[in-house]
Amino acid sequence: MRYGVLALQGAVSEHVSALESAVGKLGISAEVLQVREREELKGLDGIILPGGESTTLSLLLEAEDMFGALGDVPKIFGTCAGAIFLAREIKGVVDDQKCLGLIDMEISRNSYGRQLESFEVPLETSLGKINGVFIRAPGILQIGAKVEVLAEHEGNPVAVQQGKFMATTFHPELSSSTSFHEYFLKL
Repeated sequence: MRYGVLALQGAVSEHVSALESAVGKLGISAEVLQVREREELKGLDGIILPGGESTTLSLLLEAEDMFGALGDVPKIFGTCAGAIFLAREIKGVVDDQKCLGLIDMEISRNSYGRQLESFEVPLETSLGKINGVFIRAPGILQIGAKVEVLAEHEGNPVAVQQGKFMATTFHPELSSSTSFHEYFLKL
């Protein structure tokens, strides 16, 4: 199996480490790659879209002509800014930021505030306890009937799944748990 981490911006090395740890814990054989070009998307079994600045990521994806090709990857896990790209609709966008529309959800950028309002909180999830690290995190405003909620914070979904697509508004790669990465590998 081949899994990639989009390596244009964000917590790339942390996701690579978490994926490699998850592969070891599950006892499976998988190659973990950093993906920077369109051609590197071919043949991937899954990819992680890390956090970062979503407008900048959008521009970088366009410059590398990767947007359309991302939709061909069978499994995608988006964290923070990566979750924004998986949404059906982005609220509060001034420019025409693109999204993949692979998860039936409406999301709002920087919903939890600016950088100074970032926080860490223990979360009870369907995958076990995890410390949720929220950094200028987006908020999930609405979800469709086929979207499964994996975790909530104060009654709002912060981790969701639709088929083989997952999104978290927090950063599981910054916690000591690899539960979300393990779950992604097993999808």
